[in-house]
This record gives sequence, C-alpha cells and structure tokens, in this order.
Amino acid sequence: MAKQWGGRFKEKTDPIAEIFTSSIHYDFRLAIHDIRGSIAHARMLGNQGIITKKDSKKIISALKEIEKEIKSEKFQWDYSLEDVHTNIENALIKKIGDIGKKLHTARSRNDQVVTDVRLWLREKIDNIVELIKEFQRGLINLAEMNMDVIIPGYTHLQPAQPVLLSHHTLAYFEMFQRDKERFLQNRKRVNVLTLGSTALAGTTFPIDPYSVAKELGFEDVSKNSMDAVSDRDFAIEFIFNCSLLMMHLSRWAEELIIWSSPQFGFIEIGDAYTTGSSIMPQKKNPDVAELIRGKTGRVYGSLINLLTLMKGLPLTYNRDLQEDKEPLFDVSDTVTLTLMVATGMLYSIRVLKDNIKKALSLGYMEATDLADYLVAKGVPFREAHSIVGKVVLYALEKQKTLYNLTMEEYKQFSPLFDNNLYEIIKPETIVARRNSPGGTSPSQVKKALEEAKKRI
Repeated sequence: MAKQWGGRFKEKTDPIAEIFTSSIHYDFRLAIHDIRGSIAHARMLGNQGIITKKDSKKIISALKEIEKEIKSEKFQWDYSLEDVHTNIENALIKKIGDIGKKLHTARSRNDQVVTDVRLWLREKIDNIVELIKEFQRGLINLAEMNMDVIIPGYTHLQPAQPVLLSHHTLAYFEMFQRDKERFLQNRKRVNVLTLGSTALAGTTFPIDPYSVAKELGFEDVSKNSMDAVSDRDFAIEFIFNCSLLMMHLSRWAEELIIWSSPQFGFIEIGDAYTTGSSIMPQKKNPDVAELIRGKTGRVYGSLINLLTLMKGLPLTYNRDLQEDKEPLFDVSDTVTLTLMVATGMLYSIRVLKDNIKKALSLGYMEATDLADYLVAKGVPFREAHSIVGKVVLYALEKQKTLYNLTMEEYKQFSPLFDNNLYEIIKPETIVARRNSPGGTSPSQVKKALEEAKKRI
C-alpha cells in the first residue's frame, strides 16, 4: 500500500520500522470519534465552498457507512496503514474514489488526532463522573444504614476518639466530591476544538472552525495553532485526576482490608468480592481491595510516563506524542473498572456491630473528654492534660478502663472529679457533644447526609 506521504521517498519503509511506528493496534479505539470529526469537517468544507456541497454530502454518506461497518465489527483493519485515521480515509477512497481524497483538505493528522483524543476523553470523563456519583451513593447508603454505630477513630492507627461510622464514611464522600469537581474542571479544558490548526501554522483555506465546534459540542476553539497540535496538558491533567482518585480508592480499600481482618473484625466483605486460598481452607482474602491498592501504582506510572514524554519536546508536533495514547487508554480502563468493582464491593459490606462495640472499650478514647471535663471546671488545659495522662497510666497499670475506675480512684488525681463524669465519658455522649460544624455528632452528620444527597 502506497503511503499518503510517499511522494518524496524513493525507498520503502523497513518492515520492522513499520511495526515500530504503527499505532493501529490501539488507536482503533478512536475510530467513531475520528468519523464524527471528519463528518463535521466535511460539512464545513462544503458550507465554506472549499469543496462542493455535492462532494461534501458524498463524503459524509460514505463515512456514515464506514461507521456502521465499524460498529458491527465488519470493518477490515489494515495494519500496514499505520493508524486509525489512514485506515478510515483509505476505506473512504475505496468507496467513493478521488472525492474521498478531498476530505483531508485544510487539516493535518496533527490536529485531527488531537481532536479525536479530545472527543474520546470527553466521553470518558463523563462516564467516570457518573461512576463516582454511583460510588458516592453507595457511601451515603452505608452511612444511612449505620447512623447508630459508633466506631473508634484513629490517628497513627492508634485508638483516638469515638466517631460515628457514618461520619467516617462521609469523609470519603468529600474526597470523591473533590475528585468529581476536578474531572469536571478538566472537561472544560478538554472541550476545545483544535481542528483547523493543521500541521502547526493554520491553513490558507477560509475555514469556519466555530461551526465545527458547535456540531461536535466543543465549547471553545484553540487560540494558537502551534500550541493546539502539541498540547497534551489536558491528557496529563486527566491522568493526574485519575491518580488522585485511585489514591482515595486505595486508602478506602486499605481500611476495608484492615477492618475485615480478625484483629479488627469491624466488617465483612461479601463473598463475591473476596477469594480463598489454594492451600488454607479457612481463608477469605480481600483480593479485590488489594488489587485496587495495587492498580493505583499502575495509574501513577502512567502519569510519570506522560510527564516524562512531554518534558523535552520542542514545539510543535513530534512523533513522541504517539506514545500518549496507550497510557491514556490504560488509565481510563483501569479507573473505570476499579470504580465499578469498588461500588459493588461497597454494597456488599456487612457491619459487625458487636465487634465494634467491644473495640470501643479499648485505647482509653475517653481521655480527651476527661481533660475537657476538668477544663470546664477551670483547670488550664495543659494541666488537665497532665492529670488525665496520669489517670490513664494508673488505669493501664490496674488493667482497668476509665469507665471502671471508682470515684475514689479519680479523686486521687483531682478533687474536681465528680460522679457526672461517667455520663460525660460514654461513647454516645462523646459523639453527641462534638456538635461543631463538620463534627461527628448525629445532628451534624444528618445535615451532612442531606447536603451530600443534594451535591450528587
């Protein structure tokens, strides 16, 4: 097959070089978007009188036929034709002859491929945003079903203070809300038409890129043709957003792994999202959660891949940019599948309330409230902190909980302790008293839940 650019060359491309430079084995994903862009371009060429309207209509009709063939998987891909764009243009020429050769007027593969990627990525962002919303709905569902459950809150993975499980769950809602907002902001920068920039300098033909932008749903047209064909910021931003999203999913998965272990026993993950051992019959392993954790590194790698790819490129287009698609496609696939399986796993979780209740008696999590109790009686906080520290040390040595210490024992450390402290240090009281905005009290969490529903 003769190359589109072969006029200047005497020798054929080396077969190994053809394999090395080919991208059709992965960029065929862009086919439908390539056709959409080509149809809009052909219509604009006809409307502007750059080609006849009759030729424009023939091109559009043939492109729609090719689209049907691709969707029905009847299209025959020719791997010797380098890429998806050349395959479609070659099929067009076979259908309508020399008229098909007019389609490439006033465009280059440089601006064509960026347009395709932007159309594809816009669709993927919309899909990911919807999947984030589904995950957030799962978080809301888990929070609502467990409004009465108090769990140990941790710092340094050490018991710190009691909190509502629903409050803990909604912390993840906030993370994914920020992720969603970042993707929506990214979408605006993706949604810019580059078609018409041609190779790098624009075109001599009287094109109307604004009509193309309107047809394809782009919000804006690129302001500089050199930047347009060499910019991959939008793709890097997408992968960065995916990296943050995966980091949040990984943190969540890590907590599920910890909480489902016998040492914690706070939850049980459904059988559909766990696996067994090939040798140990008793095992129920949180493999799905572990793979979420593992695949996070894969997405991070793609981010470094693209940043490294771009760091030394002079303006404008360089063939290095062909290497942007495989990491981009892989990240999109990984994040999409991860969100889907994470949402399913989320709905499978069973909260083990009895085990959680036992854990609440460990770690002296009432200590801060005991110090606040003394502060309310006029003791400076640092002094109250020291007194309660000594109470905790005494309780440790006596192997007692703070709730089980007698009033006589408390009086050894301060005469200000009184019988009402036992009510103050109950987990239910501790949680209810933290009624500051964004706090863990039931009333604050109920407000947060209602707000979360509106934000979805």
